[in-house]
Amino acid sequence: MELEPLLSSPPLPSNRWWTRKDTTAIVSGANKGIGYALVKRLAELGVSHVILTARDEEKGKRAVGSLREEGLDNVHFSCLDVSHHSSIKTFVSWFKEEFGVLDILVNNAAVSFNEINENTVEHAETVIKTNFYGAKMLTEALLPMFRYSTNSMSRILNISSRLGSINKVKNPSIKRLLQSESLQEEHIDDMVSLFIENVRNGTWEKQGWPQVWTDYAVSKLALNAYSRVLARRFEGRDLCVICFCPGFTKTSMTRGKGTHTAIDAAEAGARLLLLPHENVPTGKFLGLLAAATNSKL
Repeated sequence: MELEPLLSSPPLPSNRWWTRKDTTAIVSGANKGIGYALVKRLAELGVSHVILTARDEEKGKRAVGSLREEGLDNVHFSCLDVSHHSSIKTFVSWFKEEFGVLDILVNNAAVSFNEINENTVEHAETVIKTNFYGAKMLTEALLPMFRYSTNSMSRILNISSRLGSINKVKNPSIKRLLQSESLQEEHIDDMVSLFIENVRNGTWEKQGWPQVWTDYAVSKLALNAYSRVLARRFEGRDLCVICFCPGFTKTSMTRGKGTHTAIDAAEAGARLLLLPHENVPTGKFLGLLAAATNSKL
């Protein structure tokens, strides 16, 4: 996928389809930052149930408490660590028992261990496991619970990054793989395995991988590629998949630096999620266009 810029946040539809039924949304990694802001905005806009998840139970419950103090009683909490299969299994079992049907999934949980101008791959396996495989495992576990209806369209919003654009890749064979119309999930897994192998044998800098926040960028390359394959798998089946780059946002991951706030990013993300069914851009990688910056992130 190549990034397509959003010139502005799309307008909210006048019919507010999500208020006409018992609509449920899940946001991973949501005790702070963009995830928290997305939970808040979706709840404010009237999504019936918004589930805030976090791996730290205390922080997650505190976040939900803050939102409920603002009158957002439609926000719920469940503990979830997407990097552990057992945690995903426990969460999905809880969700099935409590809610049963899902309309919106936001894969926001992600980690990076680099400072702004740093590029270490010391924690590459953790980054890949959380940012790519975590999102993929959660999505696959929840697929049977999405609402599939001709009167509705379920949505998955994968929070990505322009660092995961194909044009950041200099290796021609990897670029061809990612651009192929016949791309499959096993090809993506092979690419990720190759990157980890390059990291382990110390050759990653010479193999044409993205040059900024390399491990994070590869995790987002893989997530974007998986999103494209998933969108193709569910084409015409009332489930859309969107990748969204929030831009250089002021969060803990960027050490508070950025061109705009998490609230700004969440507003654009929420409006993308709530587009009318016929306007949802499935299989696309869209990015918030913000003020010019010297940052490479």
